Amino acid sequence: MAQDKVTSVDVARLAGVSQSAVSRYFTPGSSVSKKTAEKVREAAKTLGYRPNILARSLITGRSRMIGLVVAYLENYFYPEALEKLSTALQAEGYHVLVFMASQTAGNIDDVLAEILDYQVDGIIMASAALSSELSTRCQAAGVPVVLFNRRQDDPSLTAIGSDNVAGARALADFLIAAGHERIAHIAGWEGASTQRDREAGFREGLAAAGRELYARELGNFEPETAREAARRMFDRPGRPDAVFVANDHMAFFVMDVLRFELGLSVPDDVSVVGFDDVPPAAWPAYSLTTVRQRANRMVEETVSALLELIENPGADAKQIALEAPLIVRKSARKPEGWAS
Repeated sequence: MAQDKVTSVDVARLAGVSQSAVSRYFTPGSSVSKKTAEKVREAAKTLGYRPNILARSLITGRSRMIGLVVAYLENYFYPEALEKLSTALQAEGYHVLVFMASQTAGNIDDVLAEILDYQVDGIIMASAALSSELSTRCQAAGVPVVLFNRRQDDPSLTAIGSDNVAGARALADFLIAAGHERIAHIAGWEGASTQRDREAGFREGLAAAGRELYARELGNFEPETAREAARRMFDRPGRPDAVFVANDHMAFFVMDVLRFELGLSVPDDVSVVGFDDVPPAAWPAYSLTTVRQRANRMVEETVSALLELIENPGADAKQIALEAPLIVRKSARKPEGWAS
């Protein structure tokens, strides 16, 4: 005969407390005395009790679930950021559902429609954009959305990211100060706000010094496409003497092509700079000069903004661009007098 399912009533009876006290103990953020908590914990352990999350969501109207959408995980930045986001949300009592989507708007719309079916309390879009139609649908469903490392020209959407424009401009200033004359750019996916902002900032820095891009190729944030871009750009006379690659992930593959296929020295023949400062950027094999995205701060701001929108649906949207510092290593020639 099957054993009867243990309920919160059973736990309350064994612990000698009220059922509401048991409910409060298992509700993140609720207040319960240390003595009561100990009684409930021991009774639940003895009986093998676990709360029914789905049943509670029907009562409270909260699923305690957050939908996390990511378009790709090849870039080292995103697995680390997603781990930090998941940990931070779990510490607040939320469960994270991760959904993969391609960069195409139609696919992302399909994924978001599926997420809404799960009755999530909020959505974080990482490395993915949101159509105006789905934005309207999320708002109608009372489900707040926060963009992580992306932004859109929609003041009603909260977006958390780095100051990509200022960071890329600092790279341009650095390369110009180092005496480079033929400065090029290998761009990422042009549908991404990160790419558009980084290129805009880089061009601004060049223009301020009376310069233009010497050459430009498209890498699409994809390893093989970045390799091909490097081959086209450098396997010819009059090659660039410096290149800004739109993210570190592509920059590693570009450096490999330059050094191991084309026999060029980095930085003696060509300086290479990137953006993100993912862990391999500090490896001696690359020692990449780059701009740092402060993942911890981005996660803190994202979780804080999302929880505020969940608790206060009428809260104003925020667009936060965090300072992104220049990290100088050995992949690029340094300006004269630059401190090591």
